[in-house]
Amino acid sequence: MTALESAVGQVRLITESISTASSEQSAGIAQVTQAVSQMDMVTQQNAALVEQAAAAAEALQSQSSRMERSVSSFHIGESAPA
Repeated sequence: MTALESAVGQVRLITESISTASSEQSAGIAQVTQAVSQMDMVTQQNAALVEQAAAAAEALQSQSSRMERSVSSFHIGESAPA
């Protein structure tokens, strides 16, 4: 009878250990899921910033071209010696 009680006690301890490990694993998976979600959000924000930077670069290129055309009519000659 004592052997049976000992075996039942060992099974109980093993079951409790499995339950504890499962809870810890579940908490770890939740943390990983949250981290991946945050990384996805930051990646999307970065993609939006890249699009904005590309649009700004294109606008600057266009403005630069217009400015170059505007000032191309001005000619600065050599000034006379003082």
